[in-house]
Amino acid sequence: MQDIRNKLAARGITSLSDSELLALLLESRELADALLCECGSLNAVASTQASRLRMIAGLGSKRAERILAAAELGHRIAAANRAIEDSITSCDDVVRIMRPKLQDKKHEECWVLYLTNSNRIIECTCMSQGGLQATVVDHRLIIKRALELLTPRIIVLHNHPSGCATPSGADVDITRKIKSAAALFDIELLDHVIISSSEHYSFKSNGKL
Repeated sequence: MQDIRNKLAARGITSLSDSELLALLLESRELADALLCECGSLNAVASTQASRLRMIAGLGSKRAERILAAAELGHRIAAANRAIEDSITSCDDVVRIMRPKLQDKKHEECWVLYLTNSNRIIECTCMSQGGLQATVVDHRLIIKRALELLTPRIIVLHNHPSGCATPSGADVDITRKIKSAAALFDIELLDHVIISSSEHYSFKSNGKL
């Protein structure tokens, strides 16, 4: 065990292997190795029922509880991080979240982010799919879903497979229609973002909203 602690002190916690992390938690390298051998992976260990954990290599109740507590802490931290990541503070957040979904598409897709008052994402929905140069967007369906979700804010976005993020005349027109329809129900259109493989365009940032 001392060699693991020395490694931790010298190189940091991220340098430790799964077995070494478990050994620190259990205060036994032998138990850690036996547990990983029996379950197959760290993820499998974390998802194993307490009743079974207690029986593996004589682990016992206290050590099983320690493992489950550590796993639950990890799950809660990950959930908190996801909640932060799913809050929109700028156009850059929209691009960061949505570019992986859209950058390799060979056709246009229109998506809508439905948001709370604090800009947390309630739902992210693909509203339409089209061809290489256009997709038909029904602004009424966008607003209908917003009313169903009781969401006060929305962000519309779509991709341009051509690689150029400059809005077309049709993009400008549909933005105007969505904004006008949303305003009738006190729903705010925060932005319309166009994403391509290498660039993006924000109607809000360019003073078009």
